[in-house]
Amino acid sequence: MRKQNIPIIYGFGIAVMLSAYFLILALFGLHVYPAFSFFNAVITSAGIFLCIRAYKRNIESEFNYQDGFTAGITSGFIASILFTLFFGVYATHLQPDFLEQMDIKLINNFALLLFIVAIMGFATTLVVTLTFMQLFKNSWNAKKHPVNEYKKNHEHIVN
Repeated sequence: MRKQNIPIIYGFGIAVMLSAYFLILALFGLHVYPAFSFFNAVITSAGIFLCIRAYKRNIESEFNYQDGFTAGITSGFIASILFTLFFGVYATHLQPDFLEQMDIKLINNFALLLFIVAIMGFATTLVVTLTFMQLFKNSWNAKKHPVNEYKKNHEHIVN
């Protein structure tokens, strides 16, 4: 698999999982309660983790922080945009009275709701990607080697 395709594929996968979760909630009538959207962060986090891991495994020795960060951000942003589009189509065509059924009385503007859905996805993506890159980044610490440690600790004898 080409390394440029990995974030795109995972972004689509995350969006499909988010949409499937939303539709499962809709089957039980729970999709109108925003508290259930917390699990969207879990789905997005898992997808971004898998994306960065696959990306790192694909390029191995060439992997650096910028590559992993870009892969995570790209996959998360693609997923956020696609899910927001799905959410908009669902709320306008599949269930036109969705906004009135929502448990949020302060939001009475559909465009504002779409904006909030997108911003929540982008914010989750940014935080999760920055967090996971702490796990995946290469360490800048020098490798400890017994010979180098000996030389460093016994410089006064060698010189």
